Amino acid sequence: MQFNNCCLLSLKKLMKKIITTQFIILLIGTFFAWGNFIYELVNWLDKRACTFGCTQGLVNPFLTPCFYGALFFLAAFILSISLFKNRNKLF
Repeated sequence: MQFNNCCLLSLKKLMKKIITTQFIILLIGTFFAWGNFIYELVNWLDKRACTFGCTQGLVNPFLTPCFYGALFFLAAFILSISLFKNRNKLF
C-alpha cells in the first residue's frame, strides 16, 4: 500500500501537533504534581495536617502517591522534551 505525498504531509503535521500537545500537557501536569507535593511537604515540615492532596493528616510526603506521580510526570516530561526538540528531524 502506497501513500501519496499529500497524505504523508498531513500525517507529519498531525504527529508534530500531537508531540506539541503532549509536551504542553506534561508541562502543566508536572507543575501541578510538584505543586501538590511541595504543598504537602511544607505542611509536613511545619507539622500541620494536610487538608487536601494525596493524603489526609500528618504523613511523610515522600511516601505518598503524589510524590511518585510527580516523579513519573517528570520522567515523561523529560522524554517529551527530547521528542519536542527533535520533532522536525523525526518527521
